[in-house]
Amino acid sequence: MLAAPVFWFTGLSGAGKSTVCEIVFGRLTAQGLSVKVIDGDDVRENLHRHLGFSFEDIKENNRLITQLCRSERLKHDIVIVPIISPFEESRAKAREELSPGFHLVFFDAALETVTARDTKGLYAKAARGEIDNMIGMAPEVPYEAPIAPELALGTAVESPESSALTLYSYIMDQMRPGQGRP
Repeated sequence: MLAAPVFWFTGLSGAGKSTVCEIVFGRLTAQGLSVKVIDGDDVRENLHRHLGFSFEDIKENNRLITQLCRSERLKHDIVIVPIISPFEESRAKAREELSPGFHLVFFDAALETVTARDTKGLYAKAARGEIDNMIGMAPEVPYEAPIAPELALGTAVESPESSALTLYSYIMDQMRPGQGRP
């Protein structure tokens, strides 16, 4: 069995990664595909609770998620990883370890956009000093936009449904024969 492709979503908190993932997951599973979602928030809450949000802890979290992807891609047709993944170095290491079949998808929404959305209330808490090291706001943990993603979604201007359709089409185009493609 070939290892499943990994679609590694990157973007600031509130850029639409989880929302678009839910839509795409529904479409892919409706096609009979086995899809594993390794959500960065869920993993951090359940498996990597011991890690904080320092530069080193974020890198370690990304490394551990990469390891999890390696095993899960042998059990499923597709692996989707919605995660902030703010550092180019961590994304490059994930690409190196998960290639071939690694696809970086950039959820492009500027800090101003996600701060205005503030779907989880995190940016307001960070502005009040209740959260240290807010990715993209704190100088210690900047968000480094990807240099060469395979796909960039303009989630600051596109609806979640439009972004999901673009992403679904891209994923289906990337499926290799023998990987459960309908």
